[in-house]
Amino acid sequence: MPDGHNNAVMSKRRSPDQTGRGCGILAPLGAEVQNCAMALEFTTSYVKDSIDILRYYKRLGEQAIAQASDEALTATLDTESNSIAIIVKHMTGNMRSRWTNFLNEDGEKPDRNRDSEFESPPKTRAEILAMWDAAWKIVFDELAPLTDQDLGRTIRIRGERHSVMQAIHRQVAHYAYHIGQIVYLAKHFSGERWKSLSIPRGKSSDFNSRVGAGLASQR
Repeated sequence: MPDGHNNAVMSKRRSPDQTGRGCGILAPLGAEVQNCAMALEFTTSYVKDSIDILRYYKRLGEQAIAQASDEALTATLDTESNSIAIIVKHMTGNMRSRWTNFLNEDGEKPDRNRDSEFESPPKTRAEILAMWDAAWKIVFDELAPLTDQDLGRTIRIRGERHSVMQAIHRQVAHYAYHIGQIVYLAKHFSGERWKSLSIPRGKSSDFNSRVGAGLASQR
């Protein structure tokens, strides 16, 4: 069993701060940062689980961005690739459009210029995180009042009818896709300095034991 000091450190690492950032941001330099959230909470609510999944991916993206150097945030693998900064700009443009007045307005807003989201990336970490935080706030503010009774309601994206359930599912998949890209880029440019955000190689058995003991989470 961990001693009192380790218990205190573990408790701190499990607690998200007010921005929704999680243990990866709070973890001490050099510490393992993967899967240190509280245990998965069983639920049959689609809305609640969707919010939890989105918070998980938000945290994952932030853990990756935190490990990327300032230079890596705007670096690309080749001329056809996007940087972390561009991916964040695109994601946040999508979030603002899709989630602002989610139930009452088309998810493709008239003032959105999607093509511009892949041009002129934010240049600093502060700019990137400001865009990120503002957009995620819109997402969670719009999801907060929803219940599972709303899942059958109709919304539109580019005029196409979606149930609320379909629209949420569409966005969860979209954000997971792009956050996977962010993690890949951050890992690539970090090289040997990278700290695993998943189960490290050769550590599957240890991770299974930690989950069973309530010391780690599968999400």
